[in-house]
Amino acid sequence: MADETTSFGIMDKALETGINFIDTADVYGGPQSPDMEQGYGISEEIIGRWLAQSGRRERIVLATKVYQPMGTGPNDRHLSAYHIRKACEDSLRRLQTDHIDLYQMHHIDRATPWEEIWQAMEQLVREGKVIYVGSSNFAAWNIAQANETARHRHFLGLVSEQSLYNLLTRTVELEVLPVCEAYGLGVIPWSPLGGGLLSGALRKAEAGRRASSGVKVAIEQNRTKLEAYEHLCTQLGEEPAQVALAWLLANPVVTAPIIGPRTTEQLDENLRALEIAMSKETLSKLDEIFPGPGGAAPEAYAW
Repeated sequence: MADETTSFGIMDKALETGINFIDTADVYGGPQSPDMEQGYGISEEIIGRWLAQSGRRERIVLATKVYQPMGTGPNDRHLSAYHIRKACEDSLRRLQTDHIDLYQMHHIDRATPWEEIWQAMEQLVREGKVIYVGSSNFAAWNIAQANETARHRHFLGLVSEQSLYNLLTRTVELEVLPVCEAYGLGVIPWSPLGGGLLSGALRKAEAGRRASSGVKVAIEQNRTKLEAYEHLCTQLGEEPAQVALAWLLANPVVTAPIIGPRTTEQLDENLRALEIAMSKETLSKLDEIFPGPGGAAPEAYAW
Protein backbone atom coordinates (compact mmCIF):
# COMPACT_ATOMS: atom_id res chain seq x y z
CA MET A 1 0.00 0.00 0.00
CA ALA A 2 1.43 3.37 -1.05
CA ASP A 3 1.77 6.23 1.43
CA GLU A 4 -0.69 9.12 1.36
CA THR A 5 1.39 11.52 -0.74
CA THR A 6 2.08 8.86 -3.36
CA SER A 7 -1.56 7.76 -3.30
CA PHE A 8 -2.71 11.32 -3.95
CA GLY A 9 -0.32 11.56 -6.89
CA ILE A 10 -1.54 8.27 -8.37
CA MET A 11 -5.21 9.27 -8.08
CA ASP A 12 -4.49 12.73 -9.53
CA LYS A 13 -2.75 11.15 -12.51
CA ALA A 14 -5.52 8.58 -12.95
CA LEU A 15 -8.17 11.28 -13.05
CA GLU A 16 -6.12 13.32 -15.54
CA THR A 17 -5.85 10.32 -17.89
CA GLY A 18 -9.57 9.53 -17.80
CA ILE A 19 -9.69 6.79 -15.17
CA ASN A 20 -12.80 7.53 -13.12
CA PHE A 21 -13.38 4.31 -11.12
CA ILE A 22 -11.80 4.09 -7.66
CA ASP A 23 -12.23 0.84 -5.76
CA THR A 24 -11.44 0.19 -2.12
CA ALA A 25 -12.84 -1.67 0.91
CA ASP A 26 -13.47 -0.84 4.54
CA VAL A 27 -10.87 -3.40 5.60
CA TYR A 28 -8.04 -2.30 3.29
CA GLY A 29 -5.06 -0.94 5.15
CA GLY A 30 -6.04 -2.65 8.39
CA PRO A 31 -4.96 -5.91 10.03
CA GLN A 32 -6.65 -7.96 7.29
CA SER A 33 -4.16 -6.58 4.78
CA PRO A 34 -1.02 -8.77 4.81
CA ASP A 35 1.49 -5.92 4.73
CA MET A 36 -0.10 -3.53 7.22
CA GLU A 37 -0.35 -3.33 10.98
CA GLN A 38 -2.28 -0.08 11.20
CA GLY A 39 -5.92 0.49 12.14
CA TYR A 40 -9.01 -0.33 10.13
CA GLY A 41 -10.19 1.82 7.23
CA ILE A 42 -6.84 3.38 6.32
CA SER A 43 -7.44 3.15 2.57
CA GLU A 44 -10.89 4.74 2.81
CA GLU A 45 -9.51 7.55 4.96
CA ILE A 46 -6.78 8.35 2.43
CA ILE A 47 -9.31 8.40 -0.41
CA GLY A 48 -11.62 10.53 1.74
CA ARG A 49 -8.96 13.18 2.29
CA TRP A 50 -8.24 13.15 -1.45
CA LEU A 51 -11.94 13.53 -2.25
CA ALA A 52 -12.24 16.44 0.17
CA GLN A 53 -10.27 18.54 -2.29
CA SER A 54 -12.62 20.59 -4.46
CA GLY A 55 -14.44 19.16 -7.46
CA ARG A 56 -13.33 15.56 -7.37
CA ARG A 57 -16.23 13.59 -5.88
CA GLU A 58 -18.64 14.01 -8.78
CA ARG A 59 -15.96 13.13 -11.33
CA ILE A 60 -15.47 9.57 -10.10
CA VAL A 61 -17.36 6.34 -9.55
CA LEU A 62 -16.58 5.45 -5.93
CA ALA A 63 -16.71 1.80 -4.88
CA THR A 64 -16.10 0.17 -1.53
CA LYS A 65 -16.98 -3.11 0.16
CA VAL A 66 -18.59 -4.63 3.24
CA TYR A 67 -18.23 -8.06 4.91
CA GLN A 68 -14.74 -8.49 6.37
CA PRO A 69 -14.14 -8.13 10.14
CA MET A 70 -13.93 -4.51 11.26
CA GLY A 71 -13.60 -5.34 14.92
CA THR A 72 -13.64 -8.26 17.33
CA GLY A 73 -17.36 -8.27 18.13
CA PRO A 74 -19.92 -10.67 16.61
CA ASN A 75 -21.69 -7.77 14.86
CA ASP A 76 -18.51 -6.32 13.37
CA ARG A 77 -18.49 -8.56 10.31
CA HIS A 78 -20.43 -10.27 7.51
CA LEU A 79 -23.78 -9.21 6.03
CA SER A 80 -26.33 -8.92 8.80
CA ALA A 81 -28.66 -5.94 8.42
CA TYR A 82 -27.04 -4.37 11.47
CA HIS A 83 -23.50 -4.68 10.15
CA ILE A 84 -24.37 -3.53 6.62
CA ARG A 85 -25.95 -0.35 7.96
CA LYS A 86 -23.19 0.40 10.46
CA ALA A 87 -20.41 -0.43 7.99
CA CYS A 88 -21.95 1.86 5.37
CA GLU A 89 -22.18 4.76 7.82
CA ASP A 90 -18.57 4.21 8.86
CA SER A 91 -17.37 4.05 5.25
CA LEU A 92 -19.25 7.26 4.37
CA ARG A 93 -17.56 9.01 7.29
CA ARG A 94 -14.09 7.81 6.34
CA LEU A 95 -14.63 8.60 2.66
CA GLN A 96 -15.99 12.06 3.51
CA THR A 97 -18.93 11.67 1.16
CA ASP A 98 -22.70 11.34 1.39
CA HIS A 99 -23.04 8.41 -1.00
CA ILE A 100 -21.25 5.32 -2.33
CA ASP A 101 -21.72 4.70 -6.02
CA LEU A 102 -21.05 0.94 -5.86
CA TYR A 103 -21.39 -0.86 -2.54
CA GLN A 104 -19.99 -4.38 -2.91
CA MET A 105 -20.48 -7.43 -0.73
CA HIS A 106 -16.90 -8.62 -0.26
CA HIS A 107 -17.85 -12.29 0.12
CA ILE A 108 -20.95 -14.45 0.26
CA ASP A 109 -22.51 -14.70 3.72
CA ARG A 110 -23.95 -18.20 4.01
CA ALA A 111 -25.49 -17.51 7.43
CA THR A 112 -27.64 -14.49 6.54
CA PRO A 113 -30.78 -14.89 4.39
CA TRP A 114 -31.07 -12.82 1.22
CA GLU A 115 -34.30 -11.25 2.44
CA GLU A 116 -32.38 -9.64 5.30
CA ILE A 117 -29.45 -8.58 3.11
CA TRP A 118 -31.66 -7.00 0.46
CA GLN A 119 -33.85 -5.25 3.04
CA ALA A 120 -30.75 -3.53 4.41
CA MET A 121 -29.40 -2.62 0.96
CA GLU A 122 -32.79 -1.34 -0.21
CA GLN A 123 -32.95 0.97 2.80
CA LEU A 124 -29.52 2.41 2.00
CA VAL A 125 -30.59 2.98 -1.61
CA ARG A 126 -33.82 4.70 -0.50
CA GLU A 127 -31.79 6.99 1.74
CA GLY A 128 -29.47 7.88 -1.15
CA LYS A 129 -26.42 6.52 0.66
CA VAL A 130 -25.84 3.78 -1.93
CA ILE A 131 -26.55 4.00 -5.65
CA TYR A 132 -25.74 0.48 -6.88
CA VAL A 133 -24.97 -2.85 -5.20
CA GLY A 134 -22.30 -5.29 -6.39
CA SER A 135 -20.70 -8.53 -5.30
CA SER A 136 -17.17 -9.84 -4.97
CA ASN A 137 -15.93 -13.42 -4.85
CA PHE A 138 -19.41 -14.85 -5.47
CA ALA A 139 -20.07 -18.19 -7.12
CA ALA A 140 -22.38 -18.17 -10.14
CA TRP A 141 -25.28 -19.66 -8.20
CA ASN A 142 -24.84 -16.99 -5.51
CA ILE A 143 -25.26 -14.31 -8.18
CA ALA A 144 -28.34 -16.01 -9.64
CA GLN A 145 -29.89 -16.52 -6.20
CA ALA A 146 -29.19 -12.91 -5.21
CA ASN A 147 -30.66 -11.44 -8.36
CA GLU A 148 -33.73 -13.68 -8.44
CA THR A 149 -34.48 -12.77 -4.82
CA ALA A 150 -34.02 -9.10 -5.69
CA ARG A 151 -36.34 -9.51 -8.69
CA HIS A 152 -39.12 -10.82 -6.43
CA ARG A 153 -38.62 -7.76 -4.22
CA HIS A 154 -38.79 -5.45 -7.28
CA PHE A 155 -35.22 -4.35 -6.60
CA LEU A 156 -32.43 -3.92 -9.15
CA GLY A 157 -30.11 -6.41 -7.44
CA LEU A 158 -26.43 -6.88 -8.32
CA VAL A 159 -24.89 -4.81 -11.10
CA SER A 160 -21.31 -6.09 -10.93
CA GLU A 161 -19.09 -8.93 -9.75
CA GLN A 162 -15.45 -8.53 -8.74
CA SER A 163 -13.64 -11.86 -9.21
CA LEU A 164 -10.14 -13.28 -9.17
CA TYR A 165 -9.35 -13.52 -12.88
CA ASN A 166 -6.11 -13.54 -14.83
CA LEU A 167 -4.21 -15.69 -17.31
CA LEU A 168 -3.11 -18.06 -14.56
CA THR A 169 -6.51 -18.29 -12.85
CA ARG A 170 -9.38 -18.75 -15.28
CA THR A 171 -11.92 -20.78 -13.28
CA VAL A 172 -14.55 -18.02 -13.51
CA GLU A 173 -14.85 -18.72 -17.23
CA LEU A 174 -16.85 -21.86 -16.36
CA GLU A 175 -19.87 -20.24 -14.72
CA VAL A 176 -19.24 -16.80 -13.22
CA LEU A 177 -18.59 -14.99 -16.49
CA PRO A 178 -21.58 -16.63 -18.23
CA VAL A 179 -23.96 -15.71 -15.40
CA CYS A 180 -22.66 -12.13 -15.38
CA GLU A 181 -23.23 -11.91 -19.11
CA ALA A 182 -26.73 -13.36 -18.75
CA TYR A 183 -27.74 -10.89 -16.03
CA GLY A 184 -25.88 -7.95 -17.54
CA LEU A 185 -23.40 -7.58 -14.66
CA GLY A 186 -20.12 -5.80 -15.10
CA VAL A 187 -17.07 -7.98 -14.41
CA ILE A 188 -14.21 -6.37 -12.49
CA PRO A 189 -11.21 -8.73 -12.27
CA TRP A 190 -8.95 -8.41 -9.26
CA SER A 191 -5.31 -9.55 -9.18
CA PRO A 192 -5.07 -9.21 -12.98
CA LEU A 193 -1.30 -9.77 -12.79
CA GLY A 194 -1.51 -12.94 -10.73
CA GLY A 195 0.20 -11.48 -7.69
CA GLY A 196 3.04 -10.20 -9.86
CA LEU A 197 3.76 -13.47 -11.67
CA LEU A 198 2.48 -12.00 -14.94
CA SER A 199 4.51 -8.81 -14.70
CA GLY A 200 7.83 -10.29 -15.76
CA ALA A 201 8.58 -12.26 -12.60
CA LEU A 202 11.24 -14.44 -14.24
CA ARG A 203 13.07 -11.50 -15.76
CA LYS A 204 13.01 -9.66 -12.45
CA ALA A 205 14.30 -12.73 -10.58
CA GLU A 206 17.16 -13.13 -13.05
CA ALA A 207 18.01 -9.46 -12.56
CA GLY A 208 18.38 -10.08 -8.83
CA ARG A 209 15.08 -8.53 -7.76
CA ARG A 210 14.08 -9.79 -4.34
CA ALA A 211 10.84 -11.72 -3.97
CA SER A 212 8.97 -13.27 -1.06
CA SER A 213 9.27 -16.98 -0.41
CA GLY A 214 5.69 -17.44 -1.59
CA VAL A 215 6.39 -15.73 -4.91
CA LYS A 216 9.54 -17.81 -5.38
CA VAL A 217 7.55 -21.01 -4.89
CA ALA A 218 4.86 -19.82 -7.32
CA ILE A 219 7.51 -18.96 -9.92
CA GLU A 220 8.95 -22.47 -9.75
CA GLN A 221 5.49 -24.04 -9.95
CA ASN A 222 4.72 -22.03 -13.09
CA ARG A 223 8.22 -21.69 -14.57
CA THR A 224 7.48 -23.41 -17.89
CA LYS A 225 4.39 -21.27 -18.50
CA LEU A 226 6.14 -18.06 -17.45
CA GLU A 227 9.12 -18.76 -19.70
CA ALA A 228 6.83 -19.23 -22.70
CA TYR A 229 4.78 -16.18 -21.72
CA GLU A 230 7.69 -13.80 -21.31
CA HIS A 231 9.19 -15.06 -24.58
CA LEU A 232 5.90 -14.31 -26.35
CA CYS A 233 5.79 -10.83 -24.82
CA THR A 234 9.33 -10.20 -26.10
CA GLN A 235 8.22 -11.25 -29.57
CA LEU A 236 5.28 -8.85 -29.33
CA GLY A 237 7.57 -6.05 -28.17
CA GLU A 238 5.41 -5.46 -25.10
CA GLU A 239 5.89 -5.72 -21.34
CA PRO A 240 4.32 -8.79 -19.69
CA ALA A 241 2.13 -6.78 -17.31
CA GLN A 242 0.61 -4.81 -20.18
CA VAL A 243 -0.10 -7.97 -22.19
CA ALA A 244 -1.86 -9.54 -19.20
CA LEU A 245 -4.07 -6.46 -18.81
CA ALA A 246 -4.74 -6.22 -22.55
CA TRP A 247 -5.82 -9.89 -22.55
CA LEU A 248 -8.49 -9.10 -19.96
CA LEU A 249 -9.62 -5.98 -21.79
CA ALA A 250 -10.06 -8.02 -24.97
CA ASN A 251 -12.81 -10.04 -23.26
CA PRO A 252 -16.16 -8.30 -23.97
CA VAL A 253 -17.60 -9.52 -20.65
CA VAL A 254 -14.88 -7.70 -18.69
CA THR A 255 -15.63 -4.10 -17.69
CA ALA A 256 -12.18 -3.19 -16.36
CA PRO A 257 -9.46 -4.91 -14.33
CA ILE A 258 -8.58 -3.55 -10.90
CA ILE A 259 -5.02 -2.26 -11.05
CA GLY A 260 -3.05 -1.34 -7.95
CA PRO A 261 -0.08 0.78 -9.00
CA ARG A 262 2.27 1.80 -6.22
CA THR A 263 3.78 4.67 -8.21
CA THR A 264 2.67 7.03 -10.98
CA GLU A 265 5.27 5.37 -13.19
CA GLN A 266 3.54 2.02 -12.77
CA LEU A 267 0.23 3.69 -13.62
CA ASP A 268 1.73 5.05 -16.85
CA GLU A 269 3.04 1.58 -17.70
CA ASN A 270 -0.38 0.00 -17.09
CA LEU A 271 -2.09 2.52 -19.36
CA ARG A 272 -0.12 1.09 -22.28
CA ALA A 273 -2.48 -1.91 -22.13
CA LEU A 274 -5.23 0.26 -23.62
CA GLU A 275 -3.24 0.56 -26.84
CA ILE A 276 -2.41 -3.12 -27.32
CA ALA A 277 -4.62 -4.89 -29.84
CA MET A 278 -4.98 -8.60 -29.14
CA SER A 279 -4.96 -10.48 -32.46
CA LYS A 280 -6.62 -13.89 -32.78
CA GLU A 281 -3.17 -15.40 -33.19
CA THR A 282 -1.91 -13.83 -29.96
CA LEU A 283 -5.02 -14.89 -28.06
CA SER A 284 -4.59 -18.43 -29.37
CA LYS A 285 -0.94 -18.52 -28.25
CA LEU A 286 -1.92 -17.28 -24.80
CA ASP A 287 -4.54 -20.03 -24.57
CA GLU A 288 -1.85 -22.57 -25.40
CA ILE A 289 0.42 -21.25 -22.65
CA PHE A 290 -2.34 -20.76 -20.09
CA PRO A 291 -5.13 -23.23 -20.91
CA GLY A 292 -8.43 -22.19 -19.42
CA PRO A 293 -11.15 -24.60 -18.27
CA GLY A 294 -12.27 -25.08 -21.87
CA GLY A 295 -15.02 -22.50 -22.01
CA ALA A 296 -18.36 -22.28 -20.24
CA ALA A 297 -20.01 -25.08 -18.28
CA PRO A 298 -21.31 -27.66 -18.97
CA GLU A 299 -19.76 -27.89 -22.45
CA ALA A 300 -16.27 -27.41 -20.96
CA TYR A 301 -16.44 -30.77 -19.24
CA ALA A 302 -19.54 -32.59 -20.45
CA TRP A 303 -18.51 -33.02 -24.10
